[in-house]
Amino acid sequence: MSWPVTGMGAVAATGAGVQELFDNLCAGRSGVGELRGFDRSRYSGRHAYEIDNRDTPGADVPGRATALLVDAIGQAVHDAGLDGDLTGIPVLVGTGLRELRSVELRHRDGAAFPAEELHFGTALRRAFGADDTHTISNACSASLYALAMGADLLELGAADTVVVAGVDVLTESMYGLLERVQPVPPERVRPFDRNRAGALMGEGAAAVVLSRDALPARRVHGLVRGVSVNCDAYHVTAPDPAGIAEAIRDAHERVGVKPKDIDLVMVHGTGTLLNDEAEATALTEVFGAEVGRPLMTAVKSMTGHTSGASGLLNLVIALRCFAEGRTPPTPGLDDPVEEAAAFRFVVGEESRQPVSVAQLDAFGFGGINAVAIVEAAR
Repeated sequence: MSWPVTGMGAVAATGAGVQELFDNLCAGRSGVGELRGFDRSRYSGRHAYEIDNRDTPGADVPGRATALLVDAIGQAVHDAGLDGDLTGIPVLVGTGLRELRSVELRHRDGAAFPAEELHFGTALRRAFGADDTHTISNACSASLYALAMGADLLELGAADTVVVAGVDVLTESMYGLLERVQPVPPERVRPFDRNRAGALMGEGAAAVVLSRDALPARRVHGLVRGVSVNCDAYHVTAPDPAGIAEAIRDAHERVGVKPKDIDLVMVHGTGTLLNDEAEATALTEVFGAEVGRPLMTAVKSMTGHTSGASGLLNLVIALRCFAEGRTPPTPGLDDPVEEAAAFRFVVGEESRQPVSVAQLDAFGFGGINAVAIVEAAR
């Protein structure tokens, strides 16, 4: 079965709103900049992909993840033609870090942040009357896990409409953790390039409305055909190509597609030393002789690693690729790693080749893998 996407919303360092974000990505514009959210003197790294909505550089405020989430869901609900009342409609939120940044600010700086606001449901009830909210905190594949749950609810008849969202913002603890495991602080994300230095965190939120049936008058952006999820539990941080390959195969089998049917792969593409090679190895294993057929792009080169939001951001971008016949490039990819040498990456300028079936990759710490297949509306 397939589920119509009737509404979309997104915000990231590269743009606020789906169209602005997509246009900037197609133009190759990066959201990277000097770190603004907290004291740079504590870290050797100097850069991140932040959403510039603070009044004072270096002076962060709590509740930013929730604010971005409400923004993205509001866009999607409006786009879907709903009246803004989500009473009785399941809202599924994928996130890696939830409101951890607010906890940091409250603990260290005494920032006022009520404990009940740590649950996204508090703000969603206030903004939309949402009374059925669920948070899936599942590392970097969280929003595709939420998408899988939303599709299951529709298939089981447990809901006629669901809202699926993903969100994450920078935290000092995650920024510091990445700095400890990356020998040289990267200045930007360069997925699959031999000279990549590692991941940089990005901020973002995305949301979609899925329905069992699309009304004739309602615009359909595309169809979610299916989502595969697994947890190979290979290592706390290191990815396992075998687990990733199994998730890709399962996604193809669930919806009845073969590698030759995939026009576009929105790769996970974090720019880390292990993840890119593991993803490339898995894609090569599954696609075989067809690995050079689909277009591939890695938008984290411009948005940064938006953690739990990244899978759903890829979904929104893929659906715009279907609609406009454009695919964003991967800036910074100049010399692909050997494992990805045969891939057909979009580099330099945007691609103008029509695409209608896309694979979305999202892989998280602990071997939490998710792969979705989406296609253009019929």
